[in-house]
Amino acid sequence: MTTSDSLTAASTTARAFLTEAAELLGPRGLTADPDLLAPWLTDWRGRYTGKALAMASPGSTEELSALVRLCARHGIAIVPQGGNSGMSGGATPDDSGHALLLSLRWMNAVRHFDVEARQITCEAGFVLQTLHETAEAEGLRFPLSLGGKGSATVGGLISTNAGGTQVLRHGSMRALVLGLEAVLADGQIYSMLTPLKKDNRGFDLKQLFIGSEGTLGLVSAATLRLLPAVAERVVIWAGVPTLVDARKLLLHCEDAAGEALEGFEVLPQACLDAVLQLLPDARAPLEGRHGWHVLIEVVADRAGADTLRDRCETMMADAFEAELLEDATMSASEAQAEAMWLIRESISPAERARGPAVQHDISVPVEKMPEFVETTAPMIEAKWPGTEAVAFGHLGDGNVHYHVIAPSVTDGAAWQAREGKEISRYIHDLVTEWGGSISAEHGIGQLKRDELARLGDPVALSIMRSVKQALDPQGLLNPGKLI
Repeated sequence: MTTSDSLTAASTTARAFLTEAAELLGPRGLTADPDLLAPWLTDWRGRYTGKALAMASPGSTEELSALVRLCARHGIAIVPQGGNSGMSGGATPDDSGHALLLSLRWMNAVRHFDVEARQITCEAGFVLQTLHETAEAEGLRFPLSLGGKGSATVGGLISTNAGGTQVLRHGSMRALVLGLEAVLADGQIYSMLTPLKKDNRGFDLKQLFIGSEGTLGLVSAATLRLLPAVAERVVIWAGVPTLVDARKLLLHCEDAAGEALEGFEVLPQACLDAVLQLLPDARAPLEGRHGWHVLIEVVADRAGADTLRDRCETMMADAFEAELLEDATMSASEAQAEAMWLIRESISPAERARGPAVQHDISVPVEKMPEFVETTAPMIEAKWPGTEAVAFGHLGDGNVHYHVIAPSVTDGAAWQAREGKEISRYIHDLVTEWGGSISAEHGIGQLKRDELARLGDPVALSIMRSVKQALDPQGLLNPGKLI
């Protein structure tokens, strides 16, 4: 068959598929309009832009199942997309234009809400912020939050095993999913939404789909764990000389606050300076300058609300006495607490304002993180003169965002394509040597796929490929991502 014949056959298949898909989904559920597709064809960071045959938006699990069966029959690849707020290009199609972009944003219903059991069953298109508001209306909360909570969806959060600032206490998305429904590559529906405290019927199959980035099945609904609403919180900003000291302070706070310790974030003075330059109305929480700053959040439900502030004051007084910190301040109001968190959440935009950089979402064993950062940052800056290695983030769970800011260059894109790739490869090698992960919470997508193949454990990769082959033998689910 000639190349021309192949293209003609492909276009004939595509036309036949689109005709049947339009009959299945109707005008609301399928569009090939370039203007409507355009916003969804570039990832959030602007690194990847692809093409799509069309965008499908089924309204129910049954419609999704029928659509997937149709795709399997015609050999049409599917690229699932939640809020398009991912960080690794995992929801962007390639540039062939042969794949179907799948949006589950119309599947956004709450199927069941059991306030007494503190469980909610919602569909994949349910937006995280709406989930927060729904839980709060009943005196409950969903203990995972992100900067993109206004667009991130439950399905996307599950597919990427999203983390955030509350992982220290509550774990990532994997720990919050009690039950799951997913559509398999052949259209079958896997449904295990009813959670059981104890269930020894073999493999916990829902775990296969959590973090698999839509390569094994399409998450359509989930039952999620909720907690009592926070009745009182205290946010503390502390200054310490080194990251090693920050780690010692973390251990102290874990001993003193126990499960009340909700967050423990770190940032160097350079990050604070950049944020203050970006936000002219913001103020440094402490008067002096410190090598590292620590943001601590301690919370309580109604049972512990009355004594929380006293416990925090005792915790910090003991830290001062033990010479674990140089200075600290405690929020006196919710407005002050939010102002402290605004500084933390503004680090990334402040960094972007400084110029080009390469970002790395890494983890190493928690106890090794201070040594890792303090050892490797000078190595990078010496190997690439003029760069600045900056680490910030979730010290409590061994995950920091390790960014390398470019020197003053005239062509940032060229620097990222050349030196930036070399730096990333070098950092990933270092992380692997230290027993860590090249992706702590942002996923692999297409950004780190080749690096995972290069550095991943061969046995683990072989198992992953075997599972992929078993569940998606045609390779139609989110091709080119993860593995």
